[in-house]
Amino acid sequence: MPYSGSEHALSKATTSAINAGAHVFREAREAKGYSIEDLAVTCGLTVDEIKDVELGLDASPSYLRRVAAALGLPESAACNA
Repeated sequence: MPYSGSEHALSKATTSAINAGAHVFREAREAKGYSIEDLAVTCGLTVDEIKDVELGLDASPSYLRRVAAALGLPESAACNA
């Protein structure tokens, strides 16, 4: 089923945390109840690669797009990570 955008809407608390400077991917992952391992499997990256992305250590555009897509975030989230 295509992603409609409403199935996994972020809570106000998560949106506020992101706006306050928390990392968008970590906050979105935690809001959806995904472990790092779950996200790694979903987007085809290793656990270490996900950790690097969440820490801002790996800004590979392809990794960022894959993580954003796995979390149901707009592609613009990959540009702002």
